Amino acid sequence: MLIDTGALSELSSTMTSSQGSTFEDPTEIVTTTPVEIAHQTTGSSMTSSSSRGVGFYFQCAVVVIGFVGTAANGLILYAMVASKQHKKQALIFNQNLLDFVSCFFLFATQVIKLCHVPLNGTGGYILCVTVLSEAFALGPFLGSLINLAAITIERYLKVVHHVWAKKKLRKWMIYSVIPFAWIGGNAVAWSWTIHEMMLLGDGQLFLLRV
Repeated sequence: MLIDTGALSELSSTMTSSQGSTFEDPTEIVTTTPVEIAHQTTGSSMTSSSSRGVGFYFQCAVVVIGFVGTAANGLILYAMVASKQHKKQALIFNQNLLDFVSCFFLFATQVIKLCHVPLNGTGGYILCVTVLSEAFALGPFLGSLINLAAITIERYLKVVHHVWAKKKLRKWMIYSVIPFAWIGGNAVAWSWTIHEMMLLGDGQLFLLRV
């Protein structure tokens, strides 16, 4: 049986060319040009700078909110004292006082953060634990929630159960809510702060969740 050697060589060359077009060389080296590296570096720096810019504007917005809240609640407190309504509306007065203190420390905390005060030594530790931990703002805020719930219950009893409230609801019950709101809110805030926060090394603030 005779075999055409020319046909075999042509078939072999055809198979070789098809394999070369189907499979890629595994030893091919992927290179990155300096221009591509520069573009990647520029993109990452632009992303980080934009995130810092968003954080800065957010802090400025919080400063404005804290300032407006402090001013507004201060005016309400002054008006209630001037009109002698702070004794008749004890829970309402306490609500505005809690909001005033919370907004004031929120404003002060964000201003100190924007100033980038170094947290070094004993002074930095005290500043971090007391102010930058935001416990001074969180405590009155939680207390205002307690006080607001007490106002809701009081109004409900006086409107829906007017006769019962007139006979059973005493002033000492209402006044007892005021210290409870302050103590309860600050107890929760400071227990969370003491449990969560540690000041390490050179004054860097770390929040450690146990």
